[in-house]
Amino acid sequence: MSALAVTGLSIRHADGRELVHDLSLALAPGERLGLIGESGSGKSLTALAVMGLLPAGMAAHGSVLLGGTQVIGTPDRRLNRVRGRAAAVVFQEPLTAMDPLMRVGRQLAGPIRRRRGLRGARLRAAVLSALAEVRLPDRAAVAYPHELSGGQRQRAAIAMALACEPELLIADEPTTALDVTVQAEILALLDGLVTGRGMALLFISHDLAVIAEVADRVVVLKDGSMVESGRTRDIVREPRHAYTRSLVDSAWALEGELDRLAP
Repeated sequence: MSALAVTGLSIRHADGRELVHDLSLALAPGERLGLIGESGSGKSLTALAVMGLLPAGMAAHGSVLLGGTQVIGTPDRRLNRVRGRAAAVVFQEPLTAMDPLMRVGRQLAGPIRRRRGLRGARLRAAVLSALAEVRLPDRAAVAYPHELSGGQRQRAAIAMALACEPELLIADEPTTALDVTVQAEILALLDGLVTGRGMALLFISHDLAVIAEVADRVVVLKDGSMVESGRTRDIVREPRHAYTRSLVDSAWALEGELDRLAP
C-alpha cells in the first residue's frame, strides 16, 4: 500500500477559480518526493488537501488516499484518527503548529501520550528523548516557543510531528525562514530522521538546490498544474519543460555566484 496516492486532485476556490488542476502523484513507503514551484503554484495547498486541512472557501476534488484512507469527502472527526499516524506536517513557520502560551515539553507530551499511552515519569523521559532526537537540550522542555531561536523552534516542531510516529512526513518549506547555516543543519537532521525511521517524505520548496539534497524524485508545479516529473538527478541534468529549465538555470547561477563570493 502506498503511503500517499493522489489522483486527479483539483482545488477550487468558492469564486470558481481552479488553484490546482488534475494533479496526480504517489509515494511508496520510505520514498522521498520533492514538490517544487514558485509562490502561488499550489504546493502548500496540495499539502493541506492531503491532510484534509484546506481553509474555508476552498474545496478539493479527485482522490487522496492517505495511508489507505480516502481524505476527500471524509468527515473531520475520522480524519483526526488518521492525521499524525498516517502523516504529519512540518510547516515553514513552526509557530503555526505551536501554542505560544504553552511550554514546549507539554505540547510535545500530548501526542506522545495519545500515541504511546505513557504517563508520569515515563512520559517525561519520552519527551526528553524526543527533544534529544532533534538535538535540543532538556531545558527546551520548560521553554515557551518565543524563548527559542528560529532553528530551535523548527526542531521542536519536527519533534512534535514525529511524536505520533507517522508513516509520511510532509515538510512544507521547513527551512525557508532560516539562515543558510541553520538551514543546512535542519536538512541534515531531517535526512537522518527520515532514514532512521523509514518514513516517506514529501518535501515542498521553491528551491531546487534544496530539493536535490533530500528528494529522489521531483514534481514541478506551475500555476497549479504539473509540468514535469521524474528522478531528481534527471530533472537537474536534462530538464524538458521551459519552466523547469529556468529553475535549473537559476540554481546553477546562484551556486556560481556563491562560489565567486567565497573567500
